[in-house]
Amino acid sequence: MTTPTASAAPARERGTAMTGDTAPDRFGLPGTPVFDGETSRRGLRMNKLFMSLRTAENRERFLADEAAYCRSFGLTPEQQQAVLDRDWQAMIDLGGSIFYVYKLAMMDGRSMQYLGGVFTGMGEEDFLAAMKAGGRRDG
Repeated sequence: MTTPTASAAPARERGTAMTGDTAPDRFGLPGTPVFDGETSRRGLRMNKLFMSLRTAENRERFLADEAAYCRSFGLTPEQQQAVLDRDWQAMIDLGGSIFYVYKLAMMDGRSMQYLGGVFTGMGEEDFLAAMKAGGRRDG
């Protein structure tokens, strides 16, 4: 089975390749999100929600009513929409830690390589091939 590229993926699985337009450039690193104290505070509630998905009981509650589960953690409307749409890049931009966001991706049967493909605009298969070949060759 082939995995759709980020642009061909349904809205529920769409992400945007990291560019200077999506990631804050507070440190002169365009397209590279930095997870620091400010980002941690911004994403605290969303990351707590993701961490809660460690237990089967909470995963069941989440799947039963995702919007209500998001509201129970006090997510901002933008964070809630990103979670419901599975907009992986928006979750990162809104303060999500990749390690916590990945917990939600795993619930959807997605791999870390899938997320890497979304974030780079390469698609999962191309991202995996690039990693096996020794990493990306940008520029």
